[in-house]
Amino acid sequence: MTKELENQNNQSAEIRQPVSEDWHSRKEPNVKERNLTANPGDRISEQPQSVEEKSKQVAVDVPDITGDQITVPTYFVVEYPDGEKKALHHVKDAEEISDVIRQARVDEEGNRIWW
Repeated sequence: MTKELENQNNQSAEIRQPVSEDWHSRKEPNVKERNLTANPGDRISEQPQSVEEKSKQVAVDVPDITGDQITVPTYFVVEYPDGEKKALHHVKDAEEISDVIRQARVDEEGNRIWW
């Protein structure tokens, strides 16, 4: 085998392994730059959505450790006394959801009801 042929064989057998690219050489933003979460159901659409569309989204739909299926909506739909319906995101609007739950536990005089 000639030296030239031997060199060609070595060059074609070069191994390319995946490595991290420099951030400025990537074509798309990474997960952190896109503000994605670990749970796809936590994502908030960038497109406007109606309360009805939001009400159908599911954040979690998996069996728990006992095998029971656990389903959690992405948005909790709340109807206010004035008739307005609002879809509250289970993560982003958690504080407002807590406020709504607290309000639901008061009687007509505004006294908290504990059970």
